[in-house]
Amino acid sequence: QVQLVDSGGGLVQAGGSLRLSCAASGGTFSSYAMAWFRQAPGKEREFVAAITWSGSNTFYADSVKGRYTISRDNAKNTAYLQMNSLKPEETAAYYCAATLRRSSWSPDDYAYWGQGTQVTVSS
Repeated sequence: QVQLVDSGGGLVQAGGSLRLSCAASGGTFSSYAMAWFRQAPGKEREFVAAITWSGSNTFYADSVKGRYTISRDNAKNTAYLQMNSLKPEETAAYYCAATLRRSSWSPDDYAYWGQGTQVTVSS
């Protein structure tokens, strides 16, 4: 069973960048597809990006395509989310998630979650 720890959030001005990290332990990291979701207060958890176990395929929400990049380093048991050109409406808690299933847009398909890291984008 894998445990996930999110980090890298913070306060950034609109147009700025942040890089989130998700450190995994307790499982075979390379067996898991990974994803990032976000949740703003009063809203449902929203898919952001996903990556297959090998890193060969990535998937993005339309709203972040061209600005965000998901990646992973299986040797370091870590997944990343590089976020550029951030917008105030992207203020949310960001969560990494892992699944032994195929990459999915649905949070219901992910059994393992990080604790979340807060991203605040000021205007």
